[in-house]
Amino acid sequence: MGSRIRLNYGREGLELEIPAGVTADVIRKPKMPRLVDPGEAVARALASPVNAVDDRRHARLLSADHTCDWARGRKSACIAICDITRPVPNQLFLRPLVEILLAHGIPKNEITILVATGLHRPNVGEELVELVGDSWVLENIRIKNHDARDDAGHVFVGKTATRGTVVKLNRCFVQADLKIATGLVEPHFMAGYSGGRKVIAPGVAHAETITTFHSSRFMADPGAVACNLRHNPLHEEQVEIVKLIGGAMGLNTVLDEDRCLSFINFGEILTSHDQAIEFVQQYCQVEVPRKYRTVVTTASGYPLDKTYYQTIKGMVGAMNILEPGGDLIIASECSEGFGSKEFSDSQRRLVELGSEVFLQQLFAKTHADVDEWQSQMQLKPMAVGEIHLYCPQLTEAQWALTGVKQIRSVAQAIKDSVQRQGDAGIAVIPEGPYVEPTVAPNA
Repeated sequence: MGSRIRLNYGREGLELEIPAGVTADVIRKPKMPRLVDPGEAVARALASPVNAVDDRRHARLLSADHTCDWARGRKSACIAICDITRPVPNQLFLRPLVEILLAHGIPKNEITILVATGLHRPNVGEELVELVGDSWVLENIRIKNHDARDDAGHVFVGKTATRGTVVKLNRCFVQADLKIATGLVEPHFMAGYSGGRKVIAPGVAHAETITTFHSSRFMADPGAVACNLRHNPLHEEQVEIVKLIGGAMGLNTVLDEDRCLSFINFGEILTSHDQAIEFVQQYCQVEVPRKYRTVVTTASGYPLDKTYYQTIKGMVGAMNILEPGGDLIIASECSEGFGSKEFSDSQRRLVELGSEVFLQQLFAKTHADVDEWQSQMQLKPMAVGEIHLYCPQLTEAQWALTGVKQIRSVAQAIKDSVQRQGDAGIAVIPEGPYVEPTVAPNA
């Protein structure tokens, strides 16, 4: 009988029994601290915002004399929150945040919570209830879903100086006297890290803006990878966009593997985001001694593994420690199936045309088609090794569009891979893309 490892899979997890004779190196974050009283931590963060003080964007905490100065004298506010694909603990901070706005004289009807969907579908009904997590907020504050295709709902705010991206953002967010972006800071396979400026663009950006900096030239840039901000074109564009709108405030959270609050701060959006990254990178970037011929990973469980579209993040996150020609085994529930119709169309083209012709067509465009950037990202791990997916929820028609191998059992896939690869040492990444493994430089 081999050892057992719980993989992040759906809401309940997936128990994996490692086959006898196989040695599994389990790759996890170091143990993260947990905030004993999350409510107190939220109150402290809102009362002591992080603020930029010089060109290097070093941070300082404002003194108690300046408590909540950020809300004083404002006439309206828009709070952007991540959509259902991110496990952001909105139930901890939305009401305290709104109550500060009300206490400083902003009328209730001048406060909007905007779900930063980017080009994803809206969150409504029970899903919206789960997302907001607070009945008082739902009953008292206007909540809207961003619609990236609604031309009239956007404002042109300029072009980025570096790459000339046309920037159109949600009208409600741009015209609010106080702009606040809230989110989760974690590795992101294109933008380096999620949260902060990313909640604004692509979160509340127009489709024209999103499809520009999600185009093939951005996706193929060597800087557009997880845990990297240096010369990352997406990050650089996002920072420029923040400056085009005159700045914003940011509330940043970091969660441990069990989704407990480990860190929270609030303040000027770029500085506070930098501070959150400084905290999370101590844990999410994990060095391993070598590459492996068999790597087992996940799409990090619910809510990220709701679709095959999001599952690709898990594939990309694990590829850095996969030996060329190795097997990448990934488990994802895909409780909602494949993803958008546009993503299905993109995958169909990928499967029918093959990777080379598909990429040629992408590079001929200045704007990506909606969601085809995810197909381009899937090509990265496919170029390293063979991908094997455990996902009983997909239909046969959907399987035909994945472009990867279907497996019925993760344990059996490990047995087959070890025999095929001739190496009984494997890597297992239970938390999927929320951990970014890299091979140690001296390996």
